Amino acid sequence: MSQTVDRALSILPLLARGPADLGGVAEALGVHKSTALRLLRTLHEHGLVYRQEDQRYRLGARLFALAQEAVENLDIREIAHPHLVALNEETGHTVHLAVHEEGEVLYIDKVDSRYPVRMYSRIGKPVAITVAAVAKLLLADLPEPERRALAGKLDYPLYTSRSTPNAAAFLQELATVREQGWATDLGGHEESINCVAAPVRGADGRVVAAMSVSAPNVVVTADELLTLLPLVRRTADAITREYSGTTPPKEAHA
Repeated sequence: MSQTVDRALSILPLLARGPADLGGVAEALGVHKSTALRLLRTLHEHGLVYRQEDQRYRLGARLFALAQEAVENLDIREIAHPHLVALNEETGHTVHLAVHEEGEVLYIDKVDSRYPVRMYSRIGKPVAITVAAVAKLLLADLPEPERRALAGKLDYPLYTSRSTPNAAAFLQELATVREQGWATDLGGHEESINCVAAPVRGADGRVVAAMSVSAPNVVVTADELLTLLPLVRRTADAITREYSGTTPPKEAHA
């Protein structure tokens, strides 16, 4: 029975490469045509495979519906939370998870620092979109026309002397973040708070969330916090693997 299931499942990635006839399926599986036909008929009955008028088989609509339903029911916060807790325990610093929804970047999870100095961020609260590291990652992943349109609509409050001053500077920052695959906020929102962030990606490679580690200067310097970037990126990659079922592209986490 396990061999039958294995053969049937092997048909799906085969057809993902394009339609195939019965002979092609049988040859790829290394089985007789009658065996391949039984497997295809079973998959067809469940809507996972469809037989075209030219007698070739392709993936069925039911498969795509199942995939879409599975993606919609994935809870990025639930998947990420144990990883955020582990990172917090290892570093001692505040860890955030954020998503981009309806024009805002929102914190959807937070694990507080073990140190007496705490951050005032709250779950469900929008971030300072022009300076926050998590916002830069999420917005940098947008197509260029969307990035430019958004940058032109935003206000650019000068929270500190390091805040992003205008749309041109913001777009340049997003281009840098997009290229390097990580982001920072080094005193851009609050002079005394620094942050490093990394992206969580879906199966299509798009950024679905961003996670960060933040700490005040009285606990660690900006340079000391930046030494945690490889650890932050490895944590984000681990969340990506669990969320999307894929392995992120290998990058030099250094």
